Amino acid sequence: MIRHPEVKWAEREDKVYLTVLLADAKNPKVNVDPEGTFTFSATAGTDNNTYEIKLDLLDKIDVEESKINIGVRNIFCVLEKTEKKWWTKLLRGDQKTPHYVKVDWDKWADEDDDTAPAGPADMDMGGMDFSKFGDMGGLGGMGGMGGLGGMGGMGGMGGLGGMGGMGGLGGMGGLEGLGGLGGMGGMGDMGDDFEDSDDEEVKKPEEKAADDKADGEASTEKLPQAQV
Repeated sequence: MIRHPEVKWAEREDKVYLTVLLADAKNPKVNVDPEGTFTFSATAGTDNNTYEIKLDLLDKIDVEESKINIGVRNIFCVLEKTEKKWWTKLLRGDQKTPHYVKVDWDKWADEDDDTAPAGPADMDMGGMDFSKFGDMGGLGGMGGMGGLGGMGGMGGMGGLGGMGGMGGLGGMGGLEGLGGLGGMGGMGDMGDDFEDSDDEEVKKPEEKAADDKADGEASTEKLPQAQV
């Protein structure tokens, strides 16, 4: 079953504002041709209901200069009139305005009190990002999907691999060179030499000669006398 979303409209001398009220529209397709035929289709809701609109606007539209913003809650179109003049109504011919098309009083301005500059500049557009119909070929809704490309930024997490550089702390192993201090243990040998020298009495040369002579005489006295 095809349904029709609510549409609000307002105008200025040089443009028409159309707002399609459809929250969370999926795969929205919006198109307007130079003759002023405006079409919209999308799915929405948990049941993915189909919504469609076709409006034959009163006069011609400059497609190349017309703009569109596809938001979360609505689709807002700024349609540039080919001929700058106030319209007496929205739709051409004698067709009755559908019940789902209503005046947008928030954007409405009468011809007599339209003293502000014509265009989006005379209204608060809330920082909307507009695209031109001429650049989208009518498939304006698909352009919004480009925002998903931002997710690619997550690839930057690969930089965490640089933490592997912490392995460089292994260089502290160079402290093994301190083991060379063990060589100081060799000083222990010097201690042995000093211990040996402590056991020997150091004497002057003349004292040593006298001692040797005394030892020789003592030895002679001790020898037994030879028998005759």
